Amino acid sequence: MNLIVTSVNGHRGVLKAGAAEYRCALGPAGIWLQKQEGDGVTPAGQFPMRALWYRADRLPRPRTGLPVHEIRRESGWCDAPEDPNYNRPVQLPYPASAEHLWRADHVYDLVVTLGHNDDPVVSHAGSAIFLHIASPDFSPTEGCVAIDRDALVEILGALDTQSHIDISAG
Repeated sequence: MNLIVTSVNGHRGVLKAGAAEYRCALGPAGIWLQKQEGDGVTPAGQFPMRALWYRADRLPRPRTGLPVHEIRRESGWCDAPEDPNYNRPVQLPYPASAEHLWRADHVYDLVVTLGHNDDPVVSHAGSAIFLHIASPDFSPTEGCVAIDRDALVEILGALDTQSHIDISAG
């Protein structure tokens, strides 16, 4: 299955999965073609879905055709543009800046890594662009696409390594 994301207004968008539509949260700067590290933009483009990361202490292993990884307390994602592991998973503590995947809130209980700036990785072009669970108020993400937890669980069952997400401004 392929997903389509369009902007509705600023950080609010719609994600289409087959015939179903779900509201989604985007970066505070909306959708733009050019992405820079830390700019709050959700990048426009078509991106493959690489893998699912999930919190096994909070939910059972979801059914999906994507490769699956458990998020552990030491799971991180490097967001330091000059580091050789930029935009790659790392083990915390890590000597450079890295986002913690093990969070107190529930937004990273399910994380689909998207193939944005990963083949090849370009310094400063954006890291950690995910499809993940939205906060209860659908507040802006840092540049990811976020949807309701139940919707994400439902969609995961139809995703595999051939799936992609198409993000456009509208």
